[in-house]
Amino acid sequence: MGAKWIKISILYLMLVFAFGLFMHYTVELQWKATHAHIGVVGWLTTGFIGLVYSIFKDAAETGLAKAQFWLYNIGLPFLLVGMMMVYIDVPRWLFELFVSGGGIAVALSVLLFFVNVFQNVKSSS
Repeated sequence: MGAKWIKISILYLMLVFAFGLFMHYTVELQWKATHAHIGVVGWLTTGFIGLVYSIFKDAAETGLAKAQFWLYNIGLPFLLVGMMMVYIDVPRWLFELFVSGGGIAVALSVLLFFVNVFQNVKSSS
């Protein structure tokens, strides 16, 4: 499970660099919050979760970990697209559906990660 998280984090790393280049060359700097979320929530947090699950393999194989994986990796793209909708003309209900739905899914996923770590990560000593 850890390797899957790390590989997905690398996709977000590529996306954050591409998005940063887009912002630079178009001088469309209003996207900075979305850019930051791609980097911090997409790349760093996803990679960190992957490292935790690579080190603590028992925690990575639980039902909590699998539910967390799907909630996070379905919710995060919705959240990021929703954040981009702030600057394009879409109906407010659609924007709120993406931001709220994606954000709630990611938040629940992080809560599952918290529970899983405290239940299943044990000291090796």
